Amino acid sequence: MGFHRRLHAMHEMRMRGFGFPPVPPGPPFPPGPHGHGHGRGRGRGRGRRPNVRGAVLALLTERPMHGYEMIQEIDSRTGGAWRPSPGSIYPTLQLLEDEGAITAAADSDGGRKRFTLTEQGREEANTAAQTPPWAEFGETTVNSWHDIRDAGAQAMHALRQVMMTGTDDQRERAAQVLDETRRKLYAILAESE
Repeated sequence: MGFHRRLHAMHEMRMRGFGFPPVPPGPPFPPGPHGHGHGRGRGRGRGRRPNVRGAVLALLTERPMHGYEMIQEIDSRTGGAWRPSPGSIYPTLQLLEDEGAITAAADSDGGRKRFTLTEQGREEANTAAQTPPWAEFGETTVNSWHDIRDAGAQAMHALRQVMMTGTDDQRERAAQVLDETRRKLYAILAESE
């Protein structure tokens, strides 16, 4: 079957209801093991928000950095379990600069701002560096996150194959498996309540 015919077949399946099963009503982010259901994206749902301020200050004890570089460092140090958004990093940097804890200077090429600790901010930064916020994402958490992410990616690859090359019966059975899997995942969350 050609690409356009497969695309048309996928569109028809969606129109007939062979898409992903509907998500049941409820809070958008179910409670995590530590309480409230706040957070979004990768590594969230842990119940409380990671300490962006502490992470920024701890990183700056090592060397001056750009905001985007900090995002990459935190992502790398947690194995992808926590990647703060620019919407949390840059306002934190602005607040720290307003408080006099850090200074910003444009790179020599006039591009990005590079942030550096001031003497005023060094004490808080040294305290933050003793137990940096990314340390809460221990090796077990990071390995678990990688395992779940890899399993999800492999499942999506298998689903894509069924959608593209499977028969109508195979696609219907795949939809049933997805519905059962969704129910089992919610059952796992229900166990912790």
